[in-house]
Amino acid sequence: MRSKGLDGMVCSIAGVMAAIGDRWGLVILRDLVCGLSRYEDFRQSSGVTNATLSDRLKHLEANGLVERRRYQVNPERFEYILTQKGWQIAPIMPVLAQIGDGLGVSGASAPPMKFVNRNTGAEVRLGLIDQKTGKPVSASDLEIKEGPGADDLVRWRLSHRSRSGDRVDDRSASRHR
Repeated sequence: MRSKGLDGMVCSIAGVMAAIGDRWGLVILRDLVCGLSRYEDFRQSSGVTNATLSDRLKHLEANGLVERRRYQVNPERFEYILTQKGWQIAPIMPVLAQIGDGLGVSGASAPPMKFVNRNTGAEVRLGLIDQKTGKPVSASDLEIKEGPGADDLVRWRLSHRSRSGDRVDDRSASRHR
């Protein structure tokens, strides 16, 4: 049984995931952020099948995340470039890498990529920052509240916080700090 799509769900996270499509869409976006732009480069980087790669590139293009540009006439060949909308997804790459490094899921003995400030060369880390104080916020202090665009389903989801508690278990949170 095929699951229902994410289209129409009032949720910014679901909307981004629908635009990306699936894990292959995310891997293609990773490659674009890393500087790859040609079909064969995506194939070599990921090992994805031609059918899947072609489908995902069309999906990313239809969602305005990539633009296809011809770079050769005979035979006709195209490259794929992140659009302004596509670049808005780029900040999730270091976040996913940081999480993956923390979980040790890359299969490497050390982080396979590092993210640096192009101007200084210093490594960067992404985190949650309190907009009032400018100070970092730990995962255990994060709370999700209803936003101005919330619908009944969002309110229902958030109403279940009291069942499991509003805060992350302190033992679990301390492992992730």
